[in-house]
Amino acid sequence: MSTSNRPERVGQEIQAALGKMLTRGELKDPRIGFITITGVKVSPDLKTARIFYSMMGTEEQRKETQKGLEAAKGYIRREITEAVNLRVSPEVFFTFDESLERGDRIERLLREVKEKEGW
Repeated sequence: MSTSNRPERVGQEIQAALGKMLTRGELKDPRIGFITITGVKVSPDLKTARIFYSMMGTEEQRKETQKGLEAAKGYIRREITEAVNLRVSPEVFFTFDESLERGDRIERLLREVKEKEGW
């Protein structure tokens, strides 16, 4: 049985479409700050899309951004379906991607060790 890479391709197209929407400033909600879409995971049946985003800021700003994205969910879903030309409009879920923060923290810790050890 061969596995299809269509969900991965659709995820990449959704990421590109959402990136264009953000670049053009189509999301007018002031709660949505400067965010980066780090990835999109689409289910094999193309009915759900988990959108991972990252942003710099405080925990309060992250919560407000999440609320803004949740409020814009219908508009984003409609625009993505049209831009990617999908038959079924996928249910979208937004998840904050902590990997960039973790990577930054690890880098800072390594830098501290390097300075202490005199590398």
